[in-house]
Amino acid sequence: MKTKSNRFQDFFEESKYTLLKNYLYNYRLRKMAVGKSLRRENIKLILEVGSGISPVMTGTRDIIYSDLSFAAIRLLKHSYGKGYYVVADGINLPFKSKAFSHTVNSEVLEHLKDDRKAIKELARVTGPSGKLVVTFPHKKSYFANDDRFVNHFRRYELFEMNERLKEAGFRPINIHKVLGPLEKITMCFVVYCFSLIQRLKSDKTTMTNSTSGLMNIFGKFFKWANRFYMLPAWIDAKIMPRSLSAVLLIKAEKK
Repeated sequence: MKTKSNRFQDFFEESKYTLLKNYLYNYRLRKMAVGKSLRRENIKLILEVGSGISPVMTGTRDIIYSDLSFAAIRLLKHSYGKGYYVVADGINLPFKSKAFSHTVNSEVLEHLKDDRKAIKELARVTGPSGKLVVTFPHKKSYFANDDRFVNHFRRYELFEMNERLKEAGFRPINIHKVLGPLEKITMCFVVYCFSLIQRLKSDKTTMTNSTSGLMNIFGKFFKWANRFYMLPAWIDAKIMPRSLSAVLLIKAEKK
């Protein structure tokens, strides 16, 4: 259903969005960080909740991808094909308790009103001594136009996420910086520019062939610009203190 709380449903139906999403520098850096955190794990069966069309776990067939959006799951299955695909609500997962050796939740909890219940569901389906990897937008003071644009309910302080994980029965064991303050500055600027373009498109009197041509040129160079931008974004995350990080990753163990 297209609702205000599920803005991505509209995005999934835009062919340009699905074409460009997997080239975003911040998505690729998150994917690298999650993959690195699970590199030496003995994965039996893994669940990624809220995969959308861009899962962060793609190196195994022993995986179930789940998302609330049927359109997203359909597109992901068509484009990727490996693993299994389930349309599911993150706060009411249709899986048996202790069914997974590993669970992944990347940039999802901030979109849910009841994030505590979602974490408890992740704990329920994770087996004893199983691992959870979660990435989340960090620092409440960073909440801005980019968060509102994608309907974030919140950003987290590190201690808040640690508390939520412990309440659900997880023990945080590792914390990694994924993206630094440069990410926040970049996304605020990008969303501002995108909003201007959307207003031009909605106004037929100002939408010209030159504007349309500009968008086509932008699409052609988008993936190359993101490839180059990965390096400064990665360096920024490494050198900046954790207190300024825009995105953090926590790896936790089920008690």
